Amino acid sequence: MAHTSQNKRTVTRTSMRRTLRREVPSTVGILADAQDFTAMRHYDSFTFDDHPTYLRQTEHLLKSLASQQLHTSAALFDPDEFAEFCAEAGLDADTAESRSRFTAEIAGRGATVPYTGQPLGSLLPELINTAARQATWEYATMLLADLGACADCGQDIGRSAFDRAAHALMRLLELAGPGSHHLVCSIAGPDEQLLAVLHAHAAAGSPAQLDASEGAEFVTVLAVGIALESPGGLVLRTSAPDSADRLHGWRLTQGRLTPLTAGEVFSAYCTDAATGDPVSPEPGVEYCAGFPVITDDPESHH
Repeated sequence: MAHTSQNKRTVTRTSMRRTLRREVPSTVGILADAQDFTAMRHYDSFTFDDHPTYLRQTEHLLKSLASQQLHTSAALFDPDEFAEFCAEAGLDADTAESRSRFTAEIAGRGATVPYTGQPLGSLLPELINTAARQATWEYATMLLADLGACADCGQDIGRSAFDRAAHALMRLLELAGPGSHHLVCSIAGPDEQLLAVLHAHAAAGSPAQLDASEGAEFVTVLAVGIALESPGGLVLRTSAPDSADRLHGWRLTQGRLTPLTAGEVFSAYCTDAATGDPVSPEPGVEYCAGFPVITDDPESHH
């Protein structure tokens, strides 16, 4: 009888541990391209010989974790960032433990994609896009934070620009009306081009609904253009049932959104950027002038 009771307690403890394990999220860092994979091969503790085999084994691992009902996500593993992380933290980069700690660091920043059984062919492009968005947002945030306070009024320049950008976006979506909206903002940053994409949907008589993370990224990039008065542009495409898609465009000049004419929008979309050759108009699309959007927040005195 005592032996039976001991077995029951052992089974109970094992069951409890399994239950707890299912509540611990798992993140798998992935080397998405062959160049990054090659960069990791000079570590003795990294034992894979070729990238295709590594990717197949990584996919098996993801499926195994998901099959255990574990919340599983994937993160893009960047060898250069890993080396910097280890150097700053005083870690030996040639250990599995250091790679695990770096992956946890990535997950803490939120640059992950949930794994729901999708093939790597779909997961990897999403990972790369997520990492690029995260890097853009971090860079844009840093630019705004470094601007400091206005010498004349004392306002935080970055904060003021962010508020103006947020006000402009909300006003733009309000004027766009009902439908599914796809917005792209491109800004010439000091060192690189900044790009942000936003999706929103508005029902008739209701404010637009959008993803909070996408919204913050979009507003931050637009705010950089406003604060630095950098050249840039913004495009809005609206789709609605039983009607042609509408394309609107704006030019960012001296921190303000200036509407493009219908002809300028048509020219921008129907000209090959690399060669300057004409491109056929997209069927079922109306090329429309931008509408006035004030980038000044009425509550801001900056």
